[in-house]
Amino acid sequence: MEREHTVVTINGTEYLADAGQNLLDLINTTEEKVPQICYNESLGPIETCDTCIVQVNGELKRACGMKVRPGMRVMTNLESVHDAQKAALDTILEKHELYCTVCDYNNGTCEIHNAVADFGLEHQGKEYKATSYETDRSGSFYRYDPNQCILCGRCVEVCQDVQVNETLTIDWARKEPRVIWDNDVPMDQSSCVNCGQCSTVCPCNAMMEVGMEGEAGFLTDQEPSILRSMIELTKKTEPGYGPLFAVSDTEAAMREERIKKTKTVCTYCGVGCSFDVWTKDRKVLKVEPHAQSPANGISTCVKGKFGWDYVNSDERLSKPLIRRGNAFEEVEWDEAIAYVAKRFKEIRDEKGPDALGFISSSKATNEESFLMQKLARQVIGMNNIDNCSRYCQTPATMGLFRTVGHGGDSGSINDIAEASLVITIGSNTAESHPVLASRIKRSQKLFGQKLFVFDLRKHEMAKRADRFHQPKSGTDLIWLSAVTKYILDNGLEDKNFLDEWVNGFDDYRESLEEFTMEYAEEMTEIPKEELIAIAEDIASAEKVAVCWAMGVTQHMRGSDTSTAISNLLLITGNYRRPGTGAYPLRGHNNVQGCSDFGSMPNFFPGYEKTTDDEARARYEKEWGVQLPAEFGMDNHEMIEAIHEGNLTSMFVIGEDTGIVDANINYVTAAFEKLDFFVVQDLFLTSTAEYADVVLPAAPSLEKDGTFTNTERRIQRLYKALEPKGDSKPDWEILMAIAKELGYDWGYTHPGEIMKEAASLAPMFAGVSYDLLEGYDSLQWPVAADGTDSPRLFEDGFPFEDKKAKLYPLEFELKYDTNEEYDLHVNNGRLLEHFHEGNMTYKSEGIARKTPNAFIEVSPELAEERGIKEGAEIKLISEAGEATGVVTVTDRVRGKEVFLPLNDNGKSAVNYLTDNRVDKDSNTPAYKEIAVKMEVMKKKGKSPIPPNNHRRGNPQPQIGVKIEEKWKRSDYQYPGNQVKDNG
Repeated sequence: MEREHTVVTINGTEYLADAGQNLLDLINTTEEKVPQICYNESLGPIETCDTCIVQVNGELKRACGMKVRPGMRVMTNLESVHDAQKAALDTILEKHELYCTVCDYNNGTCEIHNAVADFGLEHQGKEYKATSYETDRSGSFYRYDPNQCILCGRCVEVCQDVQVNETLTIDWARKEPRVIWDNDVPMDQSSCVNCGQCSTVCPCNAMMEVGMEGEAGFLTDQEPSILRSMIELTKKTEPGYGPLFAVSDTEAAMREERIKKTKTVCTYCGVGCSFDVWTKDRKVLKVEPHAQSPANGISTCVKGKFGWDYVNSDERLSKPLIRRGNAFEEVEWDEAIAYVAKRFKEIRDEKGPDALGFISSSKATNEESFLMQKLARQVIGMNNIDNCSRYCQTPATMGLFRTVGHGGDSGSINDIAEASLVITIGSNTAESHPVLASRIKRSQKLFGQKLFVFDLRKHEMAKRADRFHQPKSGTDLIWLSAVTKYILDNGLEDKNFLDEWVNGFDDYRESLEEFTMEYAEEMTEIPKEELIAIAEDIASAEKVAVCWAMGVTQHMRGSDTSTAISNLLLITGNYRRPGTGAYPLRGHNNVQGCSDFGSMPNFFPGYEKTTDDEARARYEKEWGVQLPAEFGMDNHEMIEAIHEGNLTSMFVIGEDTGIVDANINYVTAAFEKLDFFVVQDLFLTSTAEYADVVLPAAPSLEKDGTFTNTERRIQRLYKALEPKGDSKPDWEILMAIAKELGYDWGYTHPGEIMKEAASLAPMFAGVSYDLLEGYDSLQWPVAADGTDSPRLFEDGFPFEDKKAKLYPLEFELKYDTNEEYDLHVNNGRLLEHFHEGNMTYKSEGIARKTPNAFIEVSPELAEERGIKEGAEIKLISEAGEATGVVTVTDRVRGKEVFLPLNDNGKSAVNYLTDNRVDKDSNTPAYKEIAVKMEVMKKKGKSPIPPNNHRRGNPQPQIGVKIEEKWKRSDYQYPGNQVKDNG
């Protein structure tokens, strides 16, 4: 009804508008044309450029700054409107020199060029004036040219209120206003995290990716002096903008023939950012996200935007390798495949199929995961297949299976942003899932969302939190259960939700008796009063979303703690509604999909158990073989089986197991015992060095397929480049091995693999490449008719009676430090590097900002041990030792030490971890490490370079502070400069 009354008249025609709709958005749905340079739909109104002036109810107003009102009368075609718009464009061209033909940004998307051309402006009324500033080229990835900057403020808006890194501002007070970094330092010395969003939203060439410079245009690869001469010549030759644009548009169209723009999905974390990658030959010019990118919109992080150097690295494997004696020898594919198949067959025939174990890749596609498990089950005849979700997220999946029946995020990233309270537990979200973290930061900053953070470290999200607590390591289950008990004891639970949607209440309620506030205070070291406040805040919040990660799952109680999170959400009714639910944040780009599509020892694709006779019969009929029912070995069990002599061959795809698995010394000792070891990867990794055969694989930019992100979103990626050298996509290599072993699968495209998976797994019944075209996506489960599930459980929980299950828990602390091993080592990700660093250390720009890992030590521990910044120390656990360089920081406290997992050298954290695992999932207890410290050098050069963003000084504000521009003596509102002849 409200919409019916919002009628707006534009140039005499009535339009129906949404209540509160932005006026410029409404105009853009009509055929009326209004220039708009500072406005971006993803950013909202900024009101700096003045070009969108229209007449509203007789007054000249900026359309972008107004919301529709019933009866509003708008004119866009009056002479006064045209004059005001021209005055605004003249002011812009006073700051921006049009040399489009020799500009690398002129690729059909320069919004200044397009606005001036569409307006029909032939000559500008104000002469271009260069500033006194030099171009800032100090950064690794983009540069800022103040002499082309129109001060539209888009970069500031996106940095402050979308990315919420809060680095960029405009200093309106200086004689020549300009964009500044932090408190006016070069970009390379600032808090800039190189997310690249400033260059994404810049409407011209002021903020531009350095990969574009000299590469995009046909005439732009020139020395600066020559380029300047060409610019001057162009200006003198062309009598007006019309001919200039005609030439530049022709040249820009020619660029389309040599610049390829390919939609892909990021290959780093589980957020699942999608974007176009611009390539010329094999060069990656830039990454361009879009508003229609479903998980990220216009957002990126440094890895997704700029971390693609590894694709063209000289270290890429280009031919298969076979070990001859103590050295590898390059061979052709036919020989390598024949040898692999021969040895697999010999071992299977001699020792049985269970003598082989396969580890799939969370960086490979869904289709490749499907084929890996098909190779294991159909061709070899065993269920010994797993993937790296065993290292991180299997406990979260188990906790959700126990309680709500689906092992994935309850909703979408939009639901997290919509929550009234977000709780993060054991998640350094801003560094591990930066684009998702930005959604939380934005909601907290602009829309009143509350943020509670529980973590050992005072990282960025902790500093931003409304409540930040540092429970003792491994005790999250206790405070979660105590808070839940308090809610029940005080009648704060959602009784209606529990009555209608939940089973098992009585047994669960009884199991909580031990979790008193006093017990929780003693064990977690969070004061009772604060625990009570937490409980009351959670119970009173309208919509609660809980995000958690490896700080929860990588403990001996990881599955139980994940279960406790889900129990709390059930008690408070925080499922089935927008803005609520459980969000176990997936670490790798396709760790969700790798498990979804069957690379697990106990599940077929779609999480049907191998012991399920009906499901197994379906696969047996399709594949024409009898399949084993009993569960296979997981990653952890495979390594043990090697040591016991029961597993003698292993096939690892895209996983540096010898670095990322716990207890490196134990794992690599197992590799040495294998009779036959095959590794398929991009590089000769630490793991590949132990192999008998190394097969060169292709990264995501060199193949087609799909990834599934943390919100269960399946997205297509398209091949942008041909495989480097003789490398091949994983799916093609797996097909070749299967064919050599007598199974000719005959796929010609990954779409055919997905079709087969959809025909067999009910969870993916309606998934097809047609429905995933371009930026379209599907969130599982997907019904046969193609209907997907952005939010789970809306029609009930996937149990027989549609009700969820409360799951009773108990607690016993099995880990602690002691007198000898008196320090606790925590570990986790860094923003700029990924996993063991095999990809990101190949990026020169990233490596110069963060060249190696470091060890964080608290000021109080540093004082106690007599060490300072740059000290070199050795950490010694019962399993091994690691050395590294110290940075002294209050991000850690007391005897907590932090070591990033982004290192594959002497600082690799898994030299310290041991064989302890989560009791229910066999996930290594990476976070439970007790060590002692040996000081090797008391001080030295800091491991944090002076240009690292951690040394920056952010300047938070909301928006661009446009009022400061309007107060300047040299500012005139164009609407006041023209006579209104309306």
